[in-house]
Amino acid sequence: METVTVSPKFQIVIPRRIRQSLDIQPGQKLHILCHGNRIELILLRPIQEARGFLKDIDTTIERESNRE
Repeated sequence: METVTVSPKFQIVIPRRIRQSLDIQPGQKLHILCHGNRIELILLRPIQEARGFLKDIDTTIERESNRE
């Protein structure tokens, strides 16, 4: 677990190990959520990175035989 300090301007620095493991780049956007006494930062990825991630999904649906 990493520890950061809030600056007088209420800023924090994301530790290098975390930035490198998530490939966070300068100017990249993050969602911030508050859950009780916990803050979560969620990395926003470009939509282009999602291309093809569902290519092997099974889209067949079994229908009930008595439905018309």
